[in-house]
Amino acid sequence: MTGSPAPQRPLIDGFGRRISYLRISVTDRCDFRCVYCMSEDMTFLPKKDVLSFEEVEAIAGAFIARGTTRIRLTGGEPLVRRDIMALVESLGSRIGHGLDELTLTTNGSQLGRHAQGLHAAGVRRINVSLDTLDAERFRQITRRGRIEDVMSGIGAAQAAGLEIKINMVAMRGVNDHEIEPMMDWAHGQGMGLTLIEGMPLGDVGMDRVDAHLPLRELHDRLAQRYTFTRLAKRTGGPARYVHVAETGGTLGFITPMSHNFCESCNRVRLTATGQLYLCLGQDDQVNLRDALRSGGPEALDAALDHAMLIKPKGHDFVLDRTHAEPAVARHMSVTGG
Repeated sequence: MTGSPAPQRPLIDGFGRRISYLRISVTDRCDFRCVYCMSEDMTFLPKKDVLSFEEVEAIAGAFIARGTTRIRLTGGEPLVRRDIMALVESLGSRIGHGLDELTLTTNGSQLGRHAQGLHAAGVRRINVSLDTLDAERFRQITRRGRIEDVMSGIGAAQAAGLEIKINMVAMRGVNDHEIEPMMDWAHGQGMGLTLIEGMPLGDVGMDRVDAHLPLRELHDRLAQRYTFTRLAKRTGGPARYVHVAETGGTLGFITPMSHNFCESCNRVRLTATGQLYLCLGQDDQVNLRDALRSGGPEALDAALDHAMLIKPKGHDFVLDRTHAEPAVARHMSVTGG
């Protein structure tokens, strides 16, 4: 990646952490209803409340000017937003001009028709959320998805030259018996795999306590069969990686519950309505949409200064029988995980 010149006023929070990574949720809508992410019946944002692409570009530009070098587009499912490729192309044009990387997290359902365009716009790697290789279990977890569409999309993305990492939410009694097969399959296809602990975000209608699987427990289980070598690899996010000797691939662990990563947090999250959340597990936020609409670039810049002052030290996720309620009311789809 190309190096970026040092910004005159970098975004540094009250704990000395430099914010270099912006996750942008371009929509709260999704064509799936994954059991750990959404409830069966969701009420989505009115389209009039959603940021225009011009506003997203203005906010992204303000972040880039102040040292943000990585942007990830999320949802909901980002590729269901109408004309999404226009935004991807616009942001992609900033790569090499302050922005080092533009990436995407997707459920894969729309990749078949967008993979070539993503690569052409400058995207080089994507994350695909996939929690099972079993077609019927996939339908149960997503409540409506077709695994055939995702597999076709993954094939199209690989043909387009996109590097793919599979994200798998590990759930006890749901897909924990599939983790080894998923790793063997992903690594055999030249893809990385990252395992994610479920997080208590929003009321989703499932028993999160019973389904919770600490990844330390899972790591120890896998280490009895596989040979792990810790890697220094970082991709801007919270995952910790190991190399798996037997498969030749990379395995990541994201552990917000059993071992948080707050001390090195370098990211913030912009919702589709312009709310900047400073922590996935807290409600601290700044309304960048109102700042931009009422005061233009100067007000937006001042809002970023304020955001750095109120960014919390970390989240307070607790999940057990005495703390079974969601840590925050909003669903994961609002801030894109």
